[in-house]
Amino acid sequence: MRILFHATGGKPDPWLADLTEAIPGAEVRAWQEGDHAPADYAVVWQPPRAMLQDRGGLKAIFNLGAGVDGIMALGDALPADVPVVRLDDAGMGVQMAEYVSHAVLHYFRRFDDYAMQQNEGRWRFLKPHDKREFTVGILGLGILGTRIADALAGLGFRLHGWSRSAKDVQGVTCHSGAEGLDAFLAASRVLVCILPLTSETRGILNRDTLGKLPKGAYVVNVARGGHLVEEDLLAMVQSGHIAGATLDVFREEPLPPAHPFWREPRIRITPHAAAVTLRGDSVRQIAGKVAQLERGEPIAGVVDPTKGY
Repeated sequence: MRILFHATGGKPDPWLADLTEAIPGAEVRAWQEGDHAPADYAVVWQPPRAMLQDRGGLKAIFNLGAGVDGIMALGDALPADVPVVRLDDAGMGVQMAEYVSHAVLHYFRRFDDYAMQQNEGRWRFLKPHDKREFTVGILGLGILGTRIADALAGLGFRLHGWSRSAKDVQGVTCHSGAEGLDAFLAASRVLVCILPLTSETRGILNRDTLGKLPKGAYVVNVARGGHLVEEDLLAMVQSGHIAGATLDVFREEPLPPAHPFWREPRIRITPHAAAVTLRGDSVRQIAGKVAQLERGEPIAGVVDPTKGY
């Protein structure tokens, strides 16, 4: 069995060693420009077009992440009829839940307001928010979205969720489709975006949708920078309609030093660190799915190219 590996921006050697150990008998190599030798499987993160274009013989392409917008953007450079497989979770779910829970609690317990008081040298008790009115809306109810919902439900928050198609998630008031979006937004004191990035969801956080949130709402984006129209969010924060935002992803990364987000104190910035791919968990999941495919069994996580996720 031959496995081809490439991860833009990463060091290949630890991955090659772990994949070789996890899949006995496999020949694992790092892709280099001009490598057209046969391979049975590809394990990739943001691969160049030249790696996969016109490559025959692949049984599956494993994407080192839950988000597949980067690889699906290759379009017709992807080998026809070869399944693209995303990581189901591989340790990212608990990290996302930690990050979002921290952001929600930061706003609910008014730590942003206390930080401003500290900067001004003021000692003043602030009335807590009413949890019954501090509803959290989760935009995207896939594996990561439901993991976030579980964590927030354990903290006693009232939850709403939105997805493209109807879902039933315990403890979440579910909305779906275009007809359910407005009611979802109106109910969300904190809006958490964990959607896949597709042509339909690009720019979904814009002046119109953000304007349908309750006045004084908060935004948490841990999905992709392409979901957010950054200029619209900045204007709505500065107008006071949005009280604050916690952003982990951006249209351009790294975020340029001159970007106005850096100078807006009500916008909190982290460098795409909400959840990182854990090598050990990822390798074990990929090895298990390779074994299933070799036995002719179906696997989870196959991307639907018509949906883009």
